[in-house]
Amino acid sequence: MCGIVGYVGPKQASSILLQGLRRLEYRGYDSAGMTILGPDGDLHTVRRAGKLDELENGLDRVPLTGRSGIGHTRWATHGPPTEGNAHPHLSADGSIALVHNGIIENAGVLRKKLQAEGVEFQSDTDTEVVVHLIDRLWPDGGTLEDAVVAALDQVIGAYGIAVVSSRDPDKIVAARQGSPLLLGVGKNGEFLVGSDAAAVVAHTREVVYLDDGDYAVLTPDGYRTYHLSQGPVHRKVHEVTWDLAAIEKGGFEHFMLKEIFEQPQTLEDVTRGRLLEEEGSARLGGVTIGDRELLSVNRIVITACGTSWHSALIGEYMLEELARIPTKVEYASEFRYKNPVIDENTLVIVVSQSGETADTLAALREAKRRGARVMGIVNVVGSSIARETDFGVYLHAGPEIGVASTKAFTSQVAALALFTLYLARRRNLSILEGRKLVKALQALPGQVREILEQHDAIRTLAERYKDAPNFLYLGRGYQFPVALEGALKLKEVSYIHAEGYPAAEMKHGPIALIDERMPVVFLAPHDGVYHKVVSNIEEVKARDGQVIAVVSDGAVELDGKVDHFIRVPETHPALLPILTSVPLQLLAYHIAVLRGCDVDQPRNLAKSVTVE
Repeated sequence: MCGIVGYVGPKQASSILLQGLRRLEYRGYDSAGMTILGPDGDLHTVRRAGKLDELENGLDRVPLTGRSGIGHTRWATHGPPTEGNAHPHLSADGSIALVHNGIIENAGVLRKKLQAEGVEFQSDTDTEVVVHLIDRLWPDGGTLEDAVVAALDQVIGAYGIAVVSSRDPDKIVAARQGSPLLLGVGKNGEFLVGSDAAAVVAHTREVVYLDDGDYAVLTPDGYRTYHLSQGPVHRKVHEVTWDLAAIEKGGFEHFMLKEIFEQPQTLEDVTRGRLLEEEGSARLGGVTIGDRELLSVNRIVITACGTSWHSALIGEYMLEELARIPTKVEYASEFRYKNPVIDENTLVIVVSQSGETADTLAALREAKRRGARVMGIVNVVGSSIARETDFGVYLHAGPEIGVASTKAFTSQVAALALFTLYLARRRNLSILEGRKLVKALQALPGQVREILEQHDAIRTLAERYKDAPNFLYLGRGYQFPVALEGALKLKEVSYIHAEGYPAAEMKHGPIALIDERMPVVFLAPHDGVYHKVVSNIEEVKARDGQVIAVVSDGAVELDGKVDHFIRVPETHPALLPILTSVPLQLLAYHIAVLRGCDVDQPRNLAKSVTVE
């Protein structure tokens, strides 16, 4: 997802915009720029391809002064990452500047129409059509917001935009449809726009989240919010509960490593106040559905993308085994296109770290359209999914800056375990079994700390395998999704090809790949399918594969059959995926660093995918 930041107020805007863009770097980008309304009454723009250091160098050569402006970090979609395609984009006379996240689906049609009217385009982007539309549709004697509303009436697609103009100075107009945008409400005439709270939290903790169809007008005198079809609307002011320290590295070399090491704390945070030890159950204040309605649910569908999809798969195992309710996991990107079978007795659970994932939002809306109850499991308070679901569970994991999710994944699995416990105790799970799960959840933070003590040993292991061209990850039962997640982490940050499979499926194709150059990571904790996995390991060793085994006990059956052991503590089988995933995060991290990769901002990836 690209980054947007805007400022209007009494201070010099350029340094505030640059600081905000720095806070959004983790989202992924390949060019950047900003526009400031100068003291001369004109707009002045600096844009650069590459990272923010290039933009900062440009600002050193061409300083921008003024008290209002907009900035942007772009992740290329329409057109390559060049200076000409970087935002902000300008009207032909340079009097209007616009930044945009999202995709304008009818950009081709609008471009042809504008070209026929004599407009000359300066970029390959879909964004530029919007600024030219605003220019052409500006009514005589009208305001910037009048022109923006007129232009958006012709736009089809997803957008978060911020617009400034020298024709209507000291004003920002922001609008949202399918791409997150918020307002920062400061003091003493200071107001901000951001695509993420990280862009504004240095200046205010009070934010207003715009809904789809909303637009806002910001001036030093205040802000006003409207809906394109409803007129003036009131949107609640939320308080950001985390501070700047949460988005700093805190002495770690990378955000990814910091967030891996934060997991004992985040697991404490997701379970704090939610475990009822005596009752062997959970307390979930966000689950506002009544017991009678909850017990009428006869089927659960979980929908998610990427890492969240892997946590959903673990949730499927939990819910079917412990709550004894049929559960299915769907890719959110496919859910709304396959005519899913859901009704009023189906509970749809949507899982997302950001709460803004475009495909997951679309799946949520499709489920509600079909009459299903929809529950959200999200990390970001006030996000679109949090606002649009019927009820849900917050992760309380704090901001996750590294693009490759780590702490949010384990928190999602813990949250799904909490909901499973909550539901199972109301259906069929005994109090004794419930107490066992509660105690296991309470022990998780300390057990993850034990695993993190193997940090140096895992780095040594990474040195041995950093040049491997391929990896295979294998697991069964609860560990199959961990195999998928481990392979994804390695792919994301190290660019090594890796695949995750159910261990028994190895014989149906992947076994052809195994030789002395193939590292195979086996998830082999001592659970109900442990002895089956031992057999699979023997098959790999018979073909000279290099075996790394993640085990949860002495694993004496594997002596002499495994090249490397990584040990995790024993716990409830449903919670083992949390423990076995942590060393795989460390392995991926260290391999990537040793290969010289940018682990926090992997190539071609964005933290939050807000377009289809």
